[in-house]
Amino acid sequence: MNFQPDPMLDSFRQEVRQFLHQNLPADLPRRKDGMRSSRADLVRWQRILDANGWGAPYWPKEHGGTGWSVAQRLVFDEECAAAGTPSLDAFAHKLVGPVINHFATAEQKAEHLAHIFSGGRLWCQGFSEPGSGSDLASLRTRAERDGDHYVVNGQKIWTSYAHQADWIFLLVRTDTQAKKQAGISFLLVDMRTPGITVRPIISIDGCHHLNETFFDNVRVPAGNLVGTEGEGWKLTKFLLNNEHATTADLPTLRRFLAQLYALAGSARAGGMTLAGRHEFMLRMARYEAELKAITVMVQRVAAMEEDHSPAAHAMGSMLKIRGTELQQRLSEFLVESLGDHGAVAYPAPHAEPARAGVPLPMQDVAQGVATEMFFRRATTIYGGTSEVQRSIIAKSLFQL
Repeated sequence: MNFQPDPMLDSFRQEVRQFLHQNLPADLPRRKDGMRSSRADLVRWQRILDANGWGAPYWPKEHGGTGWSVAQRLVFDEECAAAGTPSLDAFAHKLVGPVINHFATAEQKAEHLAHIFSGGRLWCQGFSEPGSGSDLASLRTRAERDGDHYVVNGQKIWTSYAHQADWIFLLVRTDTQAKKQAGISFLLVDMRTPGITVRPIISIDGCHHLNETFFDNVRVPAGNLVGTEGEGWKLTKFLLNNEHATTADLPTLRRFLAQLYALAGSARAGGMTLAGRHEFMLRMARYEAELKAITVMVQRVAAMEEDHSPAAHAMGSMLKIRGTELQQRLSEFLVESLGDHGAVAYPAPHAEPARAGVPLPMQDVAQGVATEMFFRRATTIYGGTSEVQRSIIAKSLFQL
C-alpha cells in the first residue's frame, strides 16, 4: 500500500471539520469519554446529520448513505471524536442496518430504514446467552412457528442498552434437529411486545448499560424474519464481518494519549512534573510507538477492505486484540498517573462531578477516568473475545 499522505483525504478531513464547526450546536454537551450519549443528545445529533445528507455515514449511496470510502469513514469518526459530538446508534448504523439493506424484504426496509435515518428507533443486539457467549452457535432461545407468528422463549444476556432500545435484532433457534449453525434464524422484534422483560446489570464501572433480557411466549410476526429460516448464521457472519478497520478504536487511543500528555505538564510526583520523570516519558514513548504501529495497521486493513481482500478478516482480529489491549493499558496508566486523584470515580458519565480537591489543570482528565478504566476491562470481551480473535487468526492465516 502507499503510505504517502493522500491529498484527497486531507481535503475530506477539512470538509468534515468545517461541517462540524457549522452544524454542531453549542448547547449539545461535548462527549469526553467512550460512553454512549443520552438518548436525547444521540437523536438530536442524528437528525442534524440526516438533515444535511450525512444520516448514514457508513452506508453506500445505493442504500441512502454517504458512499464514503473506509478511509473517509475513519476520518469522520476521528473528527467527531475530536469535536466531542454525541455518539450514533452503532447497533443501527453498523450492525442491523447493513443486514436490513442487504437481506431484508422491501416491506422490512420501508418499516425500519427511515427510522434509522431519523433517529426515531434505537436498536439493541440479542445474541449472547448464559453459557452461549463465545460459542454463539450453542444458543438456546427458541422460536416456534405458530401460524403467522413465531413464539419466542429464552434469555439473552449482556444486552447493551436494551433498557433504551425500541427494537432488538435477535438470534433464535428455529430448528433443534439441524446442525447448530443451520438451525438459527434472525428476527427483528419490537421491545414493547408483551412477554419481554429487561433487568439491569450494573457493571464494574458503576454504570447501567448492560441488561438481561427475558422472552416469555413473545409473539413475533413471521414477517419480522430476515432472510429465510436457518439463515441466521449466514446473516450474523455478514454482520460481524463489517468495519474491520474500526476495531482498534483509534479515536479512543488517541484521546487517552492526549490526556496523558496533558497530565505530563501538570501532574507532579517526587517534586517534579511527570514530564520531567524519565520512567514516565519512557513509557509514553513506548505507547506512542504502539499507537503509530496500530495506526499504520488500520490504514492497511482499510485498504484491504476497499479491495475486498479476505485477509482483512484476520487482520481485523489482530487489530481488535492489539487495540483493545492498548486501551486497557493506557486507561490504567491514566489512573496511575493521576495518583490519589485517579481513585475518584464518577459513576454517572453525564453528571456534573464533584471537583473538590482536584487541582484545576487535572480536573478535565480526572473526571470519570476511573469509571472509564473499569469500562475498558470489557473491551477484550465484547465484540468477540481475544481468545476467539486468536482462533480466527489461527484458522485464517495458519489453517490450524
